[in-house]
Amino acid sequence: MPESCIFCRIAAGEATAAKITEDEQTIAFLDANPLSPGHTLVIPRTHATRLEDMDPETGRAILDQLRVLAPAIEDAVDADATTVGFNNGRAAGQEVPHVHGHIIPRSRGDGGGPIHAVLPRQSPPEEEPEDIAASIATRL
Repeated sequence: MPESCIFCRIAAGEATAAKITEDEQTIAFLDANPLSPGHTLVIPRTHATRLEDMDPETGRAILDQLRVLAPAIEDAVDADATTVGFNNGRAAGQEVPHVHGHIIPRSRGDGGGPIHAVLPRQSPPEEEPEDIAASIATRL
């Protein structure tokens, strides 16, 4: 556990958080800087900086918590929907270098946009989509 990792400290009980639920592999708590009421983070108990650093079992446990929590959060804060996502690496906006999934309650007219609004629309790539897909597939 990196001593400076706030999420590791929360998992170890050394730092406080408004916890919602926890089990052997995950903890869910309210974001300290919420984008909307009920904004929740789901983290693995064991330190993993990026998604690819987690073992598959922990990844499944994180996804299962996101799946269960999203409708409960929507109901609790009377939201119409939720945006669920990960910032995977500093360049993607990951501020705490410990995997964490966001569940952000959303309502009609809240001023937020879809995931496609994260970046401005780009020109179509010069490479063919099939070539990009094949390049990714060879790295699996």
